[in-house]
Amino acid sequence: MGDVDRIERCFSSFKIIPIDEDTLHSEGTGFSSVDNGGVYENKESDVVKEIESWLPITESRKGNAYTAAFHLFSSGIGTPALLLPFAFTSLGWSWGIVVLIVIFAWRLYTMWLLVHLHETVNGTRYSRYLQLAIVAFREKLGKCLSIFPTMYLSGGTCVMSIIAGGRTLQLFYNTICENDQHCLHKSLSGAQWFLVFVCLAILIAQFFPNLNSLAWVSFVGSILGVTYFTMLWALSIVKGRPNGVTYNPSNNVTTTMAQFRAVLNGIAIIAIAFRGHNLVLEIQGTLPSNPKHPTKTRMWRGVMASYSFVAMCVFPLAIGGYWAYGNMMPGNGIMGAIAKYHQESTPKWLIGTIYMMIVIQCLCSFQIYAMPVFDNLERIYVSRHLKACPRWVRSCIKLFFGGLTYFISVAFPFLGSLAAFVGGIALPLSLVYPCFMWISIKKPQRNSLMYCLNMFLGCLGILISVVQVAGALWNLVVEKLDANFFNP
Repeated sequence: MGDVDRIERCFSSFKIIPIDEDTLHSEGTGFSSVDNGGVYENKESDVVKEIESWLPITESRKGNAYTAAFHLFSSGIGTPALLLPFAFTSLGWSWGIVVLIVIFAWRLYTMWLLVHLHETVNGTRYSRYLQLAIVAFREKLGKCLSIFPTMYLSGGTCVMSIIAGGRTLQLFYNTICENDQHCLHKSLSGAQWFLVFVCLAILIAQFFPNLNSLAWVSFVGSILGVTYFTMLWALSIVKGRPNGVTYNPSNNVTTTMAQFRAVLNGIAIIAIAFRGHNLVLEIQGTLPSNPKHPTKTRMWRGVMASYSFVAMCVFPLAIGGYWAYGNMMPGNGIMGAIAKYHQESTPKWLIGTIYMMIVIQCLCSFQIYAMPVFDNLERIYVSRHLKACPRWVRSCIKLFFGGLTYFISVAFPFLGSLAAFVGGIALPLSLVYPCFMWISIKKPQRNSLMYCLNMFLGCLGILISVVQVAGALWNLVVEKLDANFFNP
């Protein structure tokens, strides 16, 4: 078989040559699947390694635990977490804290599973979520289960970053103008603010060819994320509680069904506040590996460091924000609460600084979530031309992606209202699939602790996902979705 045929087979939609599981995991086998979900002869592995060295995810493997921590934190925290205090208005103190802790611990556990599934005992590495899903669930089922969630959590998050970043830019401009009507009249339209954000994002992307090169971008995003989260909950506590604050969830609803719907919405907000599982394997793919020092040790240190800071951000914000505003917390989260109750007493420079931090953090997370999309698009070019993408092709790919995400954000500026619904569909990627992947690949003994735990969590995750999707649809029907197409 010639090199061209071997390369074409490498890119045949991650096609897998079926072999027994024992053969896959045996150290003495003559086969090795290297970074593309397939199983190839050792001679072919060199070709696959060369191809992987051309793609953005695996082009550079010079990362370390620190860069992994920066990537994980910058991608794992964002504007959805600012709604956590609002989730407490329907769950109350006790259940709000319990659900927040359970979801946090559950996601940390499934991340541990993914970290330990990234690399097998014989050195096989799966540096993309889709590859691991295909190995665990076979080709057809793996693609069916994981393509939409990974696509949504990559491209969809970029679209949401555009919407959040563009609107925050507009808020920043309005804050600078204050009450100057002449200045306010000169403000750009919503679509134009989105365009400003996209242009900045794609301009930044041009300078970073691969995921590992984004380490400094992730570092900046991490620092700013910690800073503005801390500023928000600290400001809410320092300013004190408005008059009339209560903490009884039943005060916000009039019927039992409305209360049940509010509880489902609160759980959905907490479930989608954490993110980044679709990037764990990709981030781990930037770390070097050898038989004596596999990547899981360094990656897990990065995970623990990043999740420690995530906890330092989300728990004080959720608890402090709910303490400060209680059931008076507006539906747009803690930023809306500060603007509603403390806008006049808060210095404009402080509000403007927070807005700008949010914009920059959105720009940083955009880069990380866009990288898997760039990787897939470059894979198409490499499979056809059998060489690395030249710089001008990479620039064109990034411009195309920027234009596509801009069009979607302008066409569907109400996507934030669908976050609970679409997030429920993608939720199994974080809570369910890693559990079943462990059972499928590691094959723990039936009725053992790991088998029972992962089976229980996997089934429970499916149930939560179904209930969340149903609850989101129910909420959309009752609240009546404001589908303002092409009117951001």
